[in-house]
Parts: sequence; C-alpha cells; structure tokens
Amino acid sequence: MTILRSRTRLRSPLPPVACAVAMAAIFAVDTLTDYAIAAAVFYTAVILAATPLLSGRAVIVLAAGCVALTLLSFFMTRGGSYEVGVINTGISIFAIAVTAYLGSRMMAAEAAAREAQDRLSRIARVTSVGALMAAIAHEINQPLAAIAASGGAGIRWLGQSPPNLERARRTLERIVDDAERASAVVGRLRSLARGEAPRREPFDLGAAVGEIIALSRDEIERAGIRLDLSIDEALPPVLADRVQIQQVVRNLVLNAVEAMAGTAAARTLAVAVACRPPQGVTLCVADTGPGLSAVAPEHLFAAFWTTKAEGLGLGLAISRTLVEANGGQIAAEAGSGGGALFRVTLPVAGGAS
Repeated sequence: MTILRSRTRLRSPLPPVACAVAMAAIFAVDTLTDYAIAAAVFYTAVILAATPLLSGRAVIVLAAGCVALTLLSFFMTRGGSYEVGVINTGISIFAIAVTAYLGSRMMAAEAAAREAQDRLSRIARVTSVGALMAAIAHEINQPLAAIAASGGAGIRWLGQSPPNLERARRTLERIVDDAERASAVVGRLRSLARGEAPRREPFDLGAAVGEIIALSRDEIERAGIRLDLSIDEALPPVLADRVQIQQVVRNLVLNAVEAMAGTAAARTLAVAVACRPPQGVTLCVADTGPGLSAVAPEHLFAAFWTTKAEGLGLGLAISRTLVEANGGQIAAEAGSGGGALFRVTLPVAGGAS
C-alpha cells in the first residue's frame, strides 16, 4: 500500500504544472530581455528538478521542449546584439542537452543500482536458506545416526534365542528419545533462523550433560575412549534453552571423539561441569587428540571452515551461535596435556547462588 501511494504522488498533476509554470516564466524573461541575457540557461534547473519524476524518454521530450522554447525566444527577441544572441542561444541549447543527457544517465545508473540491489537481496535470501538447510542437515544427522544405530541394536536383541526383550525395549525407548530430540533440534534451528529468542528456562546443566553422555556412550566406547566425567554437586540452575545447550554439548563431545579417532596414544575424554562465580556455570570438554593447529584459533568458529575431509564446518559455528544466543560464552584453547579444550560458560538463573 505504501508503494502505491508513493507512485500516486509521483504521478499527481503538480509536478507537470510546476514545470510548465517555470518554463513559461523562463520563456517570458528570455523573450522580453535582450540577447545579452541568457535566461534560457535556467531551463537546466527545470530538467534537473523533473528528472527524478520522469522516465528517460520523458526527460528527452522535456529537453526538446526547452530547446524549442529557447529557439522561439531567440527569434522573438528584438533587443541587443544579434551575434551575442546566437552565442548565448547556442550555449543555452548545449547546456540543456548536456543536462538532459546527464539526467538520463543518472536515472539509468539508479535503475541499475536498484536492480543490482534486488539481485543481491535474492542471492542473500538463497544463501540464507542454503545455510539454514546445511545447518539443519548437520544437526539432524546426529540423532538420525543414533536412531539407525539403536535400530540395528534392537534387531540384534530381538534376533537372539531367546529374544532379549528388555534390552530391545530400552533400545526402542532410545529411538523415541532421539526422534523427539531431532524434532526439537529442527524446531530450535528454525526459530533461530527467524530471529526468535531462545526458550530460556532454568534447568540443571549437570543433568542435561549426563543425558547427552548417556546418548553418546556407544560412540565413546566403540572408539576406545576412556571417559572422565566430573559434575559438581548442588549446581545452581542455569538460564538457557535446554535443547540448544544439549545440542552444543553433543557437538563438542562428538568433535572430541572424532579428533581422537586417528591417535595411537591413550584416548581420554574429560567432561567437567562446575560452578565458577561470578561467571556462572562452566562446562569443559577436553580431549587428547592432535590439538589445535596454528591457524585454527582464527577460523575455529567460522562457518564452513573445517579441517575434516568430509566436514561441513558448521558444528562449532552453530555451537557459538547457540551459546551466545543464550547469553553465554564459548572459547577454545590448547589442553594442558595436549589435545584441545572447549569451555562453555552459561549464566546462572536469577536468585541462584
């Protein structure tokens, strides 16, 4: 509706009337004065004022009308030197032509700039959608992989003689939990893409981390990694989106497992949750992998930057976005005994000590 009103104003009769009055006044002054006064030069002001309101062809028509009035005024003028009048008329016509040309070029440049801006806006929207799709694919791959692994385990339990129904039941429960987590992850990423605020509520970070460790235990054991889990007792609740923070923990744990996959030394994953006043509650995830490269700190949390052959470079970028959206901080540093250490600090819920 705003655009329609704007176009209506531009096409109102006021600008043509104003142009006609100004041109009539300039014509009268140019005709009534002698040849020495080049009043026709003021037609350029009319063209400049009318150019933003007219199309390129209309500007040419307006300039042609100004030239015609200039010539008519020249033949109707009776006072002054004829030679001076010829020179002044030629200068006026040249100025009118140059002004019309520059005005039309200016309008063409503005139109090209608007078109380029529209193209850039479309490209930005497509890029945003592509990045969102890549982020969803990256984040949803983890619960889907867990569902596939649990499904295979359930088939094995049921295939035993006699079937191990208790283990199969627990496997099915894990599948349901992973499916719900996948749905929650997609919903949170969509909310984040729309700019919605996280659903920040008080929760126990230690318990949330324990749930993720339980879900990741199969990957940790298959990789031959020793788990060192340390969670302080009586932690104050943190104020954040539980699903988003659990996804960050899952990313950090799986990154650590993948980092230690090619190491021959002892593999240890250390996960610690502790209260560090006044910063808040801190989660530390440390591994004994190859550690951070020399260029890693500069690009570590940048999107689409990765050292993995098949990685997308989105895990840490998404993790930083999620942590900062919840009022926290995430940092990485070299581990004291080698490897890498990631530290996530979240704010304590109000009123907790």
